[in-house]
Amino acid sequence: MQRHDLGGGAFVDFDPAWLPADDADDCFRTLLETIAWEQGTIVLFGREIPEPRLTAWIGDRDYTYSGRTVKARPWPELLDRLRARLETATGGRFNSVLLNRYRSGRDSMGYHSDAEPELGVNPLIASVSLGAPRRFVLRSKRGPESARPFELSLGHGSLLVMGGTCQHAFRHAVPKERGASGERINLTFRRVIR
Repeated sequence: MQRHDLGGGAFVDFDPAWLPADDADDCFRTLLETIAWEQGTIVLFGREIPEPRLTAWIGDRDYTYSGRTVKARPWPELLDRLRARLETATGGRFNSVLLNRYRSGRDSMGYHSDAEPELGVNPLIASVSLGAPRRFVLRSKRGPESARPFELSLGHGSLLVMGGTCQHAFRHAVPKERGASGERINLTFRRVIR
């Protein structure tokens, strides 16, 4: 795993081939077929709009983000095994995972930080990508909008870990990509403490 020091105590660890291809294929296929995907709504500028992707929340506790509370579903065996493997790899402890399903390059995740009080100070977020590669962009909250963002291509079986002050100092996004084809599933493991 390669560490990228972002300054001020923020870091990103990245392994482009964390899951072997066969394991990543099995995970992707199983999650597509077995997860009860939903299209939630979020409140943006006082308006309720559909999220531009499908989601599911698995974990030990409910979770509130972007004005939306999601009820925790029990851990499927596949995700519980993946969680144990991630805890060994990262040294972190995770009790929940947000699953995002991007059906095409039109689905996206806008700039945000996973800095909700329920995640505590300096949360460790471990993100596993499955399926079609997509662009991941990290931008400083302190710098001008024109400052060069940190970017990675998150491919099938990759692991991205955001830690330290990353959620307080940066926003991240998976922007729309006109040329992107194929579905992608992203699993963001975290620890909800409240």
